[in-house]
Amino acid sequence: MALITGGSRGIGAGTALALADHGYDVALTYRNKAARANEVVTAVTQRGVRGLALACDMTRSSDVEQLFHHLKQWTDHLDVVILNASGGMERDLVEIDPDYAMHINRDAQLLLIDAALPLLASGGVIVFVTSHRAHLYGQMKQLPACQEPVAESKHAGEQALRTRQEEFAARGIRLLVVTGDLVEGTITPKLLERTTPGLIDQRRTRMGALPTATEMGKEIALTVMDTSLPTGSTVVVGAPLQSMLSLPQGALRGNSDALYDFSDADLFFCQEQPASQYLSNTPGLGKAASRFVGRLWLCHFADRSQACIP
Repeated sequence: MALITGGSRGIGAGTALALADHGYDVALTYRNKAARANEVVTAVTQRGVRGLALACDMTRSSDVEQLFHHLKQWTDHLDVVILNASGGMERDLVEIDPDYAMHINRDAQLLLIDAALPLLASGGVIVFVTSHRAHLYGQMKQLPACQEPVAESKHAGEQALRTRQEEFAARGIRLLVVTGDLVEGTITPKLLERTTPGLIDQRRTRMGALPTATEMGKEIALTVMDTSLPTGSTVVVGAPLQSMLSLPQGALRGNSDALYDFSDADLFFCQEQPASQYLSNTPGLGKAASRFVGRLWLCHFADRSQACIP
């Protein structure tokens, strides 16, 4: 049983269909697009599982209360909560509330999780969906600049959730983060192309095709089902994080050109060879299980998650 916020379109809708394909009943929230949300629910139920669309403005505690009132009439538990809904670019909402980005991307995420925790079963998963620009906020220039409040507040939301990992773990619940590259068809590539014509084509030439919302949804579903991922793990979809950064001085490790250490203590990146080959040839790293995630190998060690680019 999965709850997905912002499930009426884009990555949220892609995740709803991917989880339905794997047998999950899906409840999804939407803010004001009921017809579009119900189309997703129809597609979910056509896969032989249950689906439910519920209106909810996550920034309003009364809406969140009503959401869970209706949800508890439909299910007695949750296995998965996907925190996908975000905002901060809506001109009308920002005019009313200049701090709207922080309220939706940080405060509302915590409010919803507080309401969801009593329903989340032991063994459950919380997935926070973010972007490379938000995940790396403070380490890279934000383009276009109008998206900086979104990146800043999404980053704040991720960090606020991470501070509660021990609380979640005590309940038997894992927190996982999925960060995505620019996603084809979404607003960010369009804004970047508008401010810097040709930039997206250059990116495609250098890094390959951008992931689609459907591909992001499938990777989020795989992340949910990967029980080997320890709490706090970050899964990278699309371009590697280091492509957004300049290589820090002194980051090179060992005798290989392949291994770089970046700011996230649980992320390492290996180029030139598959992770399994790299690990087997690197003394001291021990054995690891790995699977291919987009352009990445995700390698699981005893106490940390490591992402490796093949």
